[in-house]
Amino acid sequence: MAGEPQADCLFCKIASGEVPATVVRETATTVAFRDINPQAPTHVLVIPRAHYPDAASLAAEPALLADVIREAGEVAADEKVVAPGYRIVFNTGAGAGQTVFHAHAHLIGGRGLEWPPG
Repeated sequence: MAGEPQADCLFCKIASGEVPATVVRETATTVAFRDINPQAPTHVLVIPRAHYPDAASLAAEPALLADVIREAGEVAADEKVVAPGYRIVFNTGAGAGQTVFHAHAHLIGGRGLEWPPG
């Protein structure tokens, strides 16, 4: 069920502290941690503490989605990538590259980000 922790979800386990991660920010509703396979000098995942399988399902909770986006902006400021620019990416579905089915935003910055993305 959306919103309820899933016993087999890696990101639910990170949010609860059961699995370690390099956490850079935490709020009551979100956790931000460094990606273990960074694609840029700054590559941080921002997740809701509540389980939603993807961004489309998270959209049913606009306040929580706003929390995730807001925290991504705060991380960008903390990481000093606001001025050059940064990207916030949600991969939704296996065909789009989503590998952990817990909604998460990739905050990517610290290098040139060409368009279209590869």
